[in-house]
Amino acid sequence: MASFDVWNPIMNFVTILLLTFSLFLVITGAFTAYFGSGKSRKIGVGLLVGGLIVGILWGWYSGPGSTGIVLVDVIIQSIGVILAAIIGAAIAIGLFLLAIMKS
Repeated sequence: MASFDVWNPIMNFVTILLLTFSLFLVITGAFTAYFGSGKSRKIGVGLLVGGLIVGILWGWYSGPGSTGIVLVDVIIQSIGVILAAIIGAAIAIGLFLLAIMKS
């Protein structure tokens, strides 16, 4: 497995940023398109399509052989980092709520 440096501004940081951006555009676009009506439904479809375009183009651009980055490795490492951050935040929030509720 290739070494992973999230602060490499050229590829890893930008890859994580753009793929997360496109993922959340797809999620929010699908949610808005499904539950919205009229103008908001059209905006949701636009967000959905925009997220798909950004994700597919960046995945294609940074695919194997183009810049030496292995996109799958970055995604797997990113999921691990995000999961660790979510677990840490959940524990901290749980302790905070426990302390507030007991006082």
